Amino acid sequence: MNLQESQARRRVARDRRRRAARRRLYGLIAAVVVVVVAVVAVASGSGGSGSSANGTGGVAVAPTAHRHGTRHARGAAANHAPQPRAAPAVSRSTVTGKATGVPGTAHIPILMYHVIAPPPPGAPFPGLYVSEPEFAAEMQALKAADWHAVTLDQVRAYWLHGVPLGPGKPVVLTFDNGYHSQYANALPVLERMHWVADENMQLQGLPPSQGGMTTGEVKALVDAGWELDTQGISHADLVGLDPSQLTYQVQSARRMLQHEYHVPVNWFCYPSGQYNAAVIAAVKAAGFVGSTTVVPGWAAPSDDFYALPRLRVLNGTSGPALLSELASIEGNPAPGGSYITG
Repeated sequence: MNLQESQARRRVARDRRRRAARRRLYGLIAAVVVVVVAVVAVASGSGGSGSSANGTGGVAVAPTAHRHGTRHARGAAANHAPQPRAAPAVSRSTVTGKATGVPGTAHIPILMYHVIAPPPPGAPFPGLYVSEPEFAAEMQALKAADWHAVTLDQVRAYWLHGVPLGPGKPVVLTFDNGYHSQYANALPVLERMHWVADENMQLQGLPPSQGGMTTGEVKALVDAGWELDTQGISHADLVGLDPSQLTYQVQSARRMLQHEYHVPVNWFCYPSGQYNAAVIAAVKAAGFVGSTTVVPGWAAPSDDFYALPRLRVLNGTSGPALLSELASIEGNPAPGGSYITG
């Protein structure tokens, strides 16, 4: 082999090595680009569902996993030690997006329910009983009128940070005291609609033998996406309590529910609607972000969060009648700084 042939072969080999090196480099660059694109896609897809424990940011969203056939199994395991749980699922009809940073301005009605069953003979307050068929008809009327259920934490996130509440008109469904019928009769109706609600629990004075819920049943509500709030330990008239009793009723109730169910418990509900400046101060000191009253009206972002209005839904209210009542109270003035019936 002469010198020229040797040099030519070396050049060919060198060129081959260079092309191979370039191919490896291009392959590495392509792999990096694919990884970057995938990361960006994942980040964009999850950016609209950041979770927030106190309702001040995005709300964690997941399909409701709870089904009727599992509720009684959870009730049987109610005596087991509480276990930490993931953020509860929320309604598929209230899927929220990323906070816009622009506070929401919509006024939102809050409905108040008690017993979801017909009133028994001699019931002291028969108006507080709404039968399951009546309740189902009211919910269907709301849905047909383009309403959908959201929670108070979601409303607060919308008002403060512009977190969307989904299509249609938002309404909050609240259930007071913790009656068993709310689990047995209201939950199935709302589950079929993929709607959620707020449960205002009292911790004493309403045992299962008198129509209260078991620990397992309350956990079933939480698993179904309901928000857990409270009316205090025993539904006492808070206005007439001394400071230590008031602190016990308000602060201890929140701590006990947080420990048992591993949820924020951000909202307080005034028992029988009674409150004054001292009660509001105790509610704030306990860490609650707001409270609900029994004064009818629509809640607005300009309202005092510690005195939000609600509409009490009474026995005999048809679906169309409920829609009419909602329309009639839309322009009501906000509740005042106290509510004492005497």
